[in-house]
Amino acid sequence: MRHQKIMGMISALVLAAGALLTAHPVAARPATAQAPADAPPAEFTTDWHDPVTAAPPVAKPATPSCEITLAAAQFRDFTPYKGSYTPPEKCGTRWSKVVLRLDGEVKGRQYDRLGHVAVGGVEIFRTSTPQPSPDGIRWSVEKDVTRYRDTLSRPQPVEMLIGNVVNETYTGVLDVRVTLTFYTARGPVKPAADTPDRVIPLHSTSLTTPRNTERILAEVYATGSGGGCEEYWYLTVPDTAPYSCKATDGPYREVRISVDGRLAGIAAPFPTVWTGGWSNPFLWYVTPGPRAFDVQPIVYDLTPFAGLLNDGRAHRVEVSVLGVPAGRTGWSTPTNVLLWQDEGRSVVTGSLDRHEGSSPRNSSVYTPGSEHRLETDGGHRLTVAGHLDTSHGRVDTTVTRAVAHTSVHRWGEGENPDALTARWTDDETVTAGRTTTRTHRTYTMDGETTVGAGDRLRTVLALGDRADTVVLRGGERASFSRLDHSYAGDATYTTGVPRDQRHAVGTTTDRYRLYGSGGCYDRTLRTVQGTLTQDRLRC
Repeated sequence: MRHQKIMGMISALVLAAGALLTAHPVAARPATAQAPADAPPAEFTTDWHDPVTAAPPVAKPATPSCEITLAAAQFRDFTPYKGSYTPPEKCGTRWSKVVLRLDGEVKGRQYDRLGHVAVGGVEIFRTSTPQPSPDGIRWSVEKDVTRYRDTLSRPQPVEMLIGNVVNETYTGVLDVRVTLTFYTARGPVKPAADTPDRVIPLHSTSLTTPRNTERILAEVYATGSGGGCEEYWYLTVPDTAPYSCKATDGPYREVRISVDGRLAGIAAPFPTVWTGGWSNPFLWYVTPGPRAFDVQPIVYDLTPFAGLLNDGRAHRVEVSVLGVPAGRTGWSTPTNVLLWQDEGRSVVTGSLDRHEGSSPRNSSVYTPGSEHRLETDGGHRLTVAGHLDTSHGRVDTTVTRAVAHTSVHRWGEGENPDALTARWTDDETVTAGRTTTRTHRTYTMDGETTVGAGDRLRTVLALGDRADTVVLRGGERASFSRLDHSYAGDATYTTGVPRDQRHAVGTTTDRYRLYGSGGCYDRTLRTVQGTLTQDRLRC
């Protein structure tokens, strides 16, 4: 996964640099606890700290647990691991929590790679890999997968793939083990409100729901990846502009889901930067960008369409990405449909009552000059509402979502320098009965890559992943949370020379803050030349 001239010209240089390709809060933490060092080296050596992020580990209950190995493989090519899963007998089926953990090792030279784990066809985890040092690294990622209780309650086939290429140049074999730990519950278990009764993988466009469905969510693991221009979709320009990555309508992207041809949900894609991103692997050796190790799905509330879907017939549900040029590959959108059923009725009836949307806005204005400039402003708004007559009365559900993207892309001759300042917002309000949930998401990217004297390539980059959520019941605030995950890096190396002559230097800061009615978490990691110099917990 890498951008193409500075990005196209540099892609060849990064190959020589030994890069890697393609990874509520979810955990990603180091496989080994390494204390911050007192004196970092003057430049990167052949070894560095194991990858770590500031995100919190998954909270685990103090109850008996059972661990099983879900998958274990050494990935050398694009052959998937295939196995079988059986629920652990010792822990029964009354689980208070289920935690997935990936532990990996790799050494030598390799790209970053995109991977997934599926159980019974349901994708429960999507990730990307870090770049190895010649001496080797270890890393781990955790994820709460309790919401897939339905899938995990019975024997299922397992598939895992981290597509890889191993040859004389790219020697890194990805040695990976994935486990599930089941925590038993004390007393009778009532599934949490966010745990569905059924999970259906959407392998085709056809969906048939149980006729007593009273809530429907769709989760889409949308990623632009694979090494082409859609990996760097936020840097693409219209055909009229002189840049290596073009898209007819510019960089505006919107992930959509439709039901029977009618638009049912919109979302802003998260601008994930993989660990070979922005032509500078030295930014990511220790601290990956937000979500790179734990690719989080976009979630759509499709409950307003439940009255239509509950007729017992198959319906067409499709996911698409607006703005991708016709015929261009690069987007992956595996989708699961999560269903909650009404125990008091065999059939729940209702209807779609309201469907209103604005016309999508997408303007990319190119200004030529010694510094080329592309200014983009896009957005869209959609409101859908419906009702269901359930065993506990009529429930009205209204979903309103508004997405927007603004950016300024600047580049010089030969795409040196190459700079982007961008902001995405995704505002969602869901009202179901007396409960309203409002979420304001903001993603930011501000960076520049230059090649200066002595072929020294420098990248300075800041990323932000923020979300404010408030839940109201009867107009009164019931809970709230605020997430602020920020990354900042500055790294320089000499291009076009052997690994031991790059004289790379780099600093990074990764801070993850989450606070609200559920408590507080605040962790900061700082690195210098691949050495962890600060690991600070607040709160």
